[in-house]
Amino acid sequence: MTARSLRLTADGRLDGAPLLDDPRLARVLDLLDRDGEEARVVGGAVRNALLGLPPGDIDVATTALPAAVMARAKAARVRAIPTGIEHGTVTLVSGGLPVEVTTLREDVETDGRHAVVRFGRDFERDAERRDFTVNALSLGRDGRIHDTTGGVADLAAGRLRFIGDAATRIREDYLRILRFFRFHATYGVGPLDAQGLAAAVAGRDGLDRLSRERVRGEVMKLLASPGAAGVLATLDAEGLLARILGGDADVARMARLADPDPVLRLHALAVRGGADVERLRDGLKLSNAERDRMQAALTVLASGAPPGSDAPSVGAVRALLFDHGREATRDALRLAAAGPDARGDWAAALAAAEGEIPATPFSGKDVVARGLKGPAVGEALARFRAAYRDAGFPEDAAAREALLGASLAP
Repeated sequence: MTARSLRLTADGRLDGAPLLDDPRLARVLDLLDRDGEEARVVGGAVRNALLGLPPGDIDVATTALPAAVMARAKAARVRAIPTGIEHGTVTLVSGGLPVEVTTLREDVETDGRHAVVRFGRDFERDAERRDFTVNALSLGRDGRIHDTTGGVADLAAGRLRFIGDAATRIREDYLRILRFFRFHATYGVGPLDAQGLAAAVAGRDGLDRLSRERVRGEVMKLLASPGAAGVLATLDAEGLLARILGGDADVARMARLADPDPVLRLHALAVRGGADVERLRDGLKLSNAERDRMQAALTVLASGAPPGSDAPSVGAVRALLFDHGREATRDALRLAAAGPDARGDWAAALAAAEGEIPATPFSGKDVVARGLKGPAVGEALARFRAAYRDAGFPEDAAAREALLGASLAP
């Protein structure tokens, strides 16, 4: 396996990344990293900085107790929000940048969902309670990367590995099963860590103890990850995917989908009909908007873009846009293009879906002016819309007028 190049100097410092140059973060570190207390950037922002990626959410760990964090923020006129103060977390908003600050902790007791913790002052002990080696890195104000679990080597190798015994880490919080797969899909290279995979499969019953909201969050992040297809194939082969989704999955179809949208990927993976949408709504807590979006795509697929069919013509795509709108048409075409036997010029069809949506040239007022009233107005307009669509949306005024005239009679 070829190691990835990290932004790391020979003496173990972050090299050429702008994270510590952000004055908003510097302000937070200035008020915490002094007077006998220490503060370091931890977690994903450090990992991403080493890889040259945007930092994402920024987390800071500190030896200062939550009350002291609040007091120092108040003195420095930095907004402090006690987002999880009972667990040691305070969110500081510096120049509009939210920084989640958490006092160092040690686990006292865990039950697979929640942990009883006590505050500590040892960064190494705090790192040991985290899930993965690549998630246990910390960054000092001087740019030094602190690594006590082998996270730098694992990150360079694209290896996602639990800290210590994988089964023990999973029993502490069963969400780590899903995080293991999601992190590998985002940062991993090659096969999944064998010990981690075995522990995840063995601990699968723990997934039933998780809230649907927590499962949904991890699944949607996994679906949006660059390595989603390979990881989902492993989940499917190990019998975990059907358990997570509550039904069968088609990983190959999702892999053919040329779109990173997690909702569309979920549709390709697990939806064949309306009943699947309702199952996912309940099992993964889909929003009403996500459910309606999936149902709308199914309607278009049923009407004009069935999977495995020839690509529709540009004219047919315009008709779909006219009847169903852009999002539903675009979704349906992308799903249809991912069918196992899709034929024809799907690139042209997908390009047409980004074109102008034909507008109806007449309104109810025009129909009323021609003598109709009440429900007959809407019925006539519906007949005109169908005729106008079937005629290919003629631009000639006389042709449009003729179609409207023919639509006035039932």
